[in-house]
Amino acid sequence: MFSGTLVALITPFSDGQVDYETLTELVEFHLESGTDGIVPVGTTGECPTLGHEEHKRVIERVVDTVSGQVPVIAGTGSNSTAEAIELTAFARKIGADASLQVAPYYNKPTQEGFCQHFKAIADEVDLPMVLYNIPGRCGGSGLTAETVARLAKHENVVAIKEATGSLDMASEIAMRCDLTVLSGDDSLTLPLASVGGKGVISVVANIVPADVKAMTDLILEGDLISARKWHRKLFGLAKNMLSLATNPIPIKAAMAMLNMASDEMRLPMTELTESQATVLRKTLKDYGLLT
Repeated sequence: MFSGTLVALITPFSDGQVDYETLTELVEFHLESGTDGIVPVGTTGECPTLGHEEHKRVIERVVDTVSGQVPVIAGTGSNSTAEAIELTAFARKIGADASLQVAPYYNKPTQEGFCQHFKAIADEVDLPMVLYNIPGRCGGSGLTAETVARLAKHENVVAIKEATGSLDMASEIAMRCDLTVLSGDDSLTLPLASVGGKGVISVVANIVPADVKAMTDLILEGDLISARKWHRKLFGLAKNMLSLATNPIPIKAAMAMLNMASDEMRLPMTELTESQATVLRKTLKDYGLLT
């Protein structure tokens, strides 16, 4: 159902508040760039520091701006099942095309707990669901391939954002079920395609959406050799930028350098150090984004 380049959209701030004007401009930029789908209020969208009403307003603004031109996969996950159901029901009500459901974090459920959590949301809200498996954000606790396969039997569970960094994991998921596998790491989009991946929920697409789409278009055409050229170009940008600090710190800094959005975040996220910013500026220059 969802494939290609889907951008993990930032949430811009100004003077401590969500900057809805810039948010609209960023969505319009992606529509003009041919981005295949918009994913607001995920990890990159700083969902942990948005209030509930802000969270809902961001989703609604994105849905309204997109106006059906591309799918909107709204981040509505939570470590509280009831809260996830509430946010997902809201997303469905205002016209989102799917939800992105992160594996519950901090409370560290068992695999049975994961199953019951996602199944409760899928049962309660008739909206396609993209599972989000990212153990690094969940205290090392993530979905096993067996659990993913169990969840794939539910008609509303349609895809998984695979951010374990493991090709073995992606391979096992593809072997066990027919969910669409989307990369959760920009540097692994092409490698994952070799075992059946259909695209990426991309951080670097915030600044170079057309380049990421050029690669995923070739992947979907089955031309992995030509896609490799884009992979090599994008790899340095993704690794050098995103290894500087926790996402979304580096991507927001890059967008500020490119005059796309402020680098403002909410605590506990903090800005890059001066030395990190120097490295980032060089990375953007090497890619050709800065002179």
